[in-house]
Amino acid sequence: MPWSRAALYMLTSLLLSLTQGLGMNLAAANLPQLQGPLGATTNEVTWLIAAYMAPNVSLSLILVKVRAQFGLRNFAELSILVFVLVMLLHIFVRDLQSALIVRFFSGIAASPISTLAFLYMLEPLPPAKKLSVGQPLVLTNIALGAPLARLISPDLLMLGDWHGLYLFEIALAMMAFAAVYLLPLTPPPRAKVIHWLDVVSYLFIAVGFGLIAMVFVLGRVYWWFEAPWLGVMLALGLASLTCAVAIELNRETPFLDIRWLAQKEILHLAGTLMIFRLLMSEQTAGAFTFFQSLGLQNEQMTVLSLVVIGASITAGLGYILLVKPGRETAAQMVALVLLLIGALMDSNATSLTRPEQMYVSQALIAAAGVLFLPPAMATGLALALQRGPTFILNFIVVFLTTQSLGGVIGSALVGTFITWRTRFHLQDLVDHLASTNPLVSQRIAQLAGTYGRVITDRSLLNAEGVALLGQQVTREATVLAYNDAFLAIALAAAFTLAAMILHLGIRAIRKSLSPEPQPAVS
Repeated sequence: MPWSRAALYMLTSLLLSLTQGLGMNLAAANLPQLQGPLGATTNEVTWLIAAYMAPNVSLSLILVKVRAQFGLRNFAELSILVFVLVMLLHIFVRDLQSALIVRFFSGIAASPISTLAFLYMLEPLPPAKKLSVGQPLVLTNIALGAPLARLISPDLLMLGDWHGLYLFEIALAMMAFAAVYLLPLTPPPRAKVIHWLDVVSYLFIAVGFGLIAMVFVLGRVYWWFEAPWLGVMLALGLASLTCAVAIELNRETPFLDIRWLAQKEILHLAGTLMIFRLLMSEQTAGAFTFFQSLGLQNEQMTVLSLVVIGASITAGLGYILLVKPGRETAAQMVALVLLLIGALMDSNATSLTRPEQMYVSQALIAAAGVLFLPPAMATGLALALQRGPTFILNFIVVFLTTQSLGGVIGSALVGTFITWRTRFHLQDLVDHLASTNPLVSQRIAQLAGTYGRVITDRSLLNAEGVALLGQQVTREATVLAYNDAFLAIALAAAFTLAAMILHLGIRAIRKSLSPEPQPAVS
C-alpha cells in the first residue's frame, strides 16, 4: 500500500478512536452542565452514563462472530451507518427520558467503532508491525478521548449547551461515515460461526454485565445500602452470568471457553489488567473530580488536559521506539513506578492546590496508562493464539471486561472510598471545633463579618458565620479524603509492583532449578 494511502487508513483509525472516545466521555465530563437543559437532578443525570454503559460493556463479544459470518465490509458499513443514525437521534432529545433512550442506543452503536479503529490501524501495516506499532497507536488514540472531552467541552457548551455537544458528535460520525465508505478494509473469508446457543449465551452475558455496570455507576450516588433495587439488579446480573456459564460448560463448541478462562495464566492476566484499570481511576475519578469538588470547571483545567494528552502521545511514541519483544514486563513495571510516583505526589494536596501543581503527577499517570496496556494485550493475544484463532474471542472477553467494566468499578470504588473518608474526617474535624474555643469563636465572627452590612440581627449573623465555617470544614474534609484515596492508590501500585517482582523472581528460580534437557543419544 502506498504511504499516502496508508496514512489515510491510519488517520481514519484516529478519527474512529476519537469518535468513540468523545461519544462516551462528552456526557460524562459535563454531567453538572446537563442538569439544567434536561431538567434533572444530580442522581437522575447519572442515569445517562448507566444507560450508555449497560449495552456497551458486552456488545463487542457477539460482534466478533457477526463480523466473521457476515463479512468485514458489511460489518464496517452497517456499523458506521447505524452509529450516524443514532447520533442524529440526539436532535430529538428534549428531556431526560428521551436522552436516556438515545444514550442507550448510543452505547449499542458505539461498540463496533473501537473495533473498526483497530482494524483500520492494522490494515496498512505489515504483519511484523501490527502488534509493535499498530496496537500501541490505537490504544494511545483511545486514551485521548477522556482528556480531549474535557478540553473541548467548554466551547461546545458555549455554542448551545447540550445541543453543542451532540452536534459535534454528529459531525464526527458523518466524517467517520465518509472515511469508512471511501477506504474499504480487506475482507477475510467468511465462515458460519454463529450458533443459536451463542445468541442465548450472549443475551445472558449482556444482561449480567449490563446490570452489574449499572449497579456500579448508580451505587455511589444512590448509596449502596439505601436503595434496595440496587441489590435486586446485582442479584439478577450475577444469576444471568451463572446461567451463561452453565450453558457454556455443557457445550462441545462453546461461545466462550470457560475452562480456558479459568486457567492460571489467564486469571493472572485478568487480575493484572483489572488492578491496573482500578489504579488508573486516580486520574479519571480522582484528580479531575478533586478539582471539581473545589469548584473548578473544565475551562479552568484546560492546560491540565493538554498536559495529559501530550504525555499520552509521548508515551505511545516512546513505547513504539523503545519497547522491543521481550521487554513487555519491563514496560509494565515502569508504568507501575510512574503511577506510584504520580499518586504519591497528588497525596499532598491542599484546598489551595490548583491544576498547575499536578501537571507533572498527572503526566506521569497518563504515560503509565499508555505504557501498560499494549504489552498486556500482546501477552493475552499470544496466549490465545497458542490455542488457535478461535480463542481470540475468549481473550477479547478478558480485555474488554477488565477495561470497560473495570473502569466503571474503579470509579465506583474510588468515589465510595472518598465519600466514606470525607464523613470520617468531617466528624473528626467537628469534634475538635468546640464553640467555647476562642479561635473557633474568632473565626465565626470573621466569617459572619461578610454579612455585617446586610444582617443586623446578631443571632442570624452568628448562624451565617457557623454555616460558612461548616462549608470550610467540609471542604477540608473532602481534601483529606482525596489525599487518602491518592495514598491508597499509591500503596496498591507498590503492592502490585512488589507482587510482579516476586512472581518474576519465583519464575526465574524455578527455571534455574529445572533440569536441562539432555541431548538424544543416537
